[in-house]
Amino acid sequence: MNPASAASPVLSGTHSAAVRTTVSVLLGSLLVAVCAHVSIPLWFTPVPFTLQTFAVLLLGLLLSPGAAAASLVLYLAEGAAGLPVFSPHSPAGMLHLLGPTGGYLLSYPVAAALTAFLRRRFAGSGFAPSVLAATIGSLVILLCGAAWLGFEASVLAHQPAASVLALAVLPFVPGDILKIVAAAGAATGLRRFRRS
Repeated sequence: MNPASAASPVLSGTHSAAVRTTVSVLLGSLLVAVCAHVSIPLWFTPVPFTLQTFAVLLLGLLLSPGAAAASLVLYLAEGAAGLPVFSPHSPAGMLHLLGPTGGYLLSYPVAAALTAFLRRRFAGSGFAPSVLAATIGSLVILLCGAAWLGFEASVLAHQPAASVLALAVLPFVPGDILKIVAAAGAATGLRRFRRS
């Protein structure tokens, strides 16, 4: 048997997997960008309500940890380069990453990778393991966002921690619960559809 012909299907399969991963990363960054434009400014906090967290968690539940993180790194790079992928209610480019929502944004690659890792670690593709993994990912996003905003508030306006909690975490908990459930439901449904 010719070794080259035996290796050909393996190389073809590897190439196909690499193409699928690349397409998934690109489409993932596009999904986050679209969800960022579903944005509602809130009068009592500089942080708007968006669907970005839903997209981050969904990618974490559907992709491998590496692909999920790569998709969010690509998204942040697109935004830093000035592409209109961030929420339309804030300045574009690097200014957006350095603004009040910078902590949330910069946590996305870590939160997506952690969600993907935990979903695999919890040894299940069902709804409950997905909810648990997405909940932990969501907490990472909220804590990083609050820490960033808290640093800015303490340096610029001398705001106490309780005030930062009221601005950066508490208003978003009900919405994040809905996003966690929606992401887990969508991911579970998509995995079942793939298997059928």
